[in-house]
Amino acid sequence: MKVRVVGVAFLLIFVVLHAHAAEQKLQLPLGLQEEAAYRPEENPPTPEKIALGKQLFWDRRWSSSGTVACVSCHPPDHGWSDPAPFSTNFAGKPAPRHTPTIVNRLFSDRQLWTGLRSSLEEQALKDSNRTDEAVVQHLGAIPAYQEQFRKVFGADLNPQGVAKAIAAYVRTILSGNAPYDRFRAGETGALSPAALRGLVLFEGKARCVRCHTGFNFTDEGYHNIGVGMDKANPDLGRHTVTKIETDRGAFKTPTLRDVAKRGPYMHDGSENTLEGVVTFYNQGGHKNPGLSQEIQPLSLTVQEQTDLVAFLQALTGEIAPDVSRPPQLP
Repeated sequence: MKVRVVGVAFLLIFVVLHAHAAEQKLQLPLGLQEEAAYRPEENPPTPEKIALGKQLFWDRRWSSSGTVACVSCHPPDHGWSDPAPFSTNFAGKPAPRHTPTIVNRLFSDRQLWTGLRSSLEEQALKDSNRTDEAVVQHLGAIPAYQEQFRKVFGADLNPQGVAKAIAAYVRTILSGNAPYDRFRAGETGALSPAALRGLVLFEGKARCVRCHTGFNFTDEGYHNIGVGMDKANPDLGRHTVTKIETDRGAFKTPTLRDVAKRGPYMHDGSENTLEGVVTFYNQGGHKNPGLSQEIQPLSLTVQEQTDLVAFLQALTGEIAPDVSRPPQLP
């Protein structure tokens, strides 16, 4: 009887510890807020799942062309965004829009410029350009992947598990502890005089904070700022998803964290530099019927534009080295 009681007690302790490990939260960098994190209940992160997701994120073998991985369009050394205006997608063809960064996606549910995908899981599952059968055929033939899947999910390799693992890894790509964050934490010398002037402009005359708000510098909303709306057949953005007239030409507000690392900018990659972006806003965007009321000429001087760029550069943070380091693939 005593042996049985001890055995049951041990089992209970194991279950509690296992559950605790499954729900363990990441240590967030300075400036980020845990209460704003989005983690689907059906996909709790574990170290093993994150490690598996990292391998899949870097593995080219599961794209339809066999030459493209997630990291191909989201390289760590370029702010996890593509240095080209238009990426090559998983099918080996040009993508219709510039690749947005995946930095700090822990704080967002809907993904892509138009919010087409409701989660990182859905994005990973539907944007690989692979059929479910092809994913299983190619990755399932790799014994080490099958072994990891059985350990993480208790099942053979499957497309839903692939998506969950990748999403779990992407949610660890976190940038914080930027000069701006250290300044807010009391380090008065963290920002240069130009960046300090730029901060005042950002929150005031330049009107940036009206959309790039909060600790992650995005309202997660969709706005028509006029990019590309001067073309004969402009990209209608969010309207392609919702079919709502007021969404014509509206695109999701990107985070500004690490923005200095990841030109070109805008959903069409039309601005090569931050200076060009600031000039675009200073001129009031491109006029069109759906232009957001927040977009209007700013009358910033040359010096003010330079100061604003200095502040944007002060949003460059730190990402844990082990997150960015390429994994060993099976």
